[in-house]
Amino acid sequence: MDSNEKVFGILAYLGWLVLVPILAGKTEFSKFHANQGLVLAIAEIAVGIVVGVAVGVLMVLLPPIGIILGSLSGLLGLAELILAIMGIVSAAQGEMKPLPIIGNIKILK
Repeated sequence: MDSNEKVFGILAYLGWLVLVPILAGKTEFSKFHANQGLVLAIAEIAVGIVVGVAVGVLMVLLPPIGIILGSLSGLLGLAELILAIMGIVSAAQGEMKPLPIIGNIKILK
């Protein structure tokens, strides 16, 4: 495996840089990590929207619960960061390990 493929794999977990391996990656390795990174990015956006709306509504209706949920949302961000680090480590080591929870979701073929 050449080092470009590892770089593509690492970029897949860095937010919108997932587009680089989606567009330029040609090997199964880069496509695997591009898929994992894309699923993670979509999950981050979806969770952010859902939690943001829920916190906003609860801050108006039930402020104490809104504050608690807002505080706990930081844990979700930490979980997303941990998943990204796990993906980066896997790519840097030349492995194709699926991420926990979201690793079996296939978007790219």
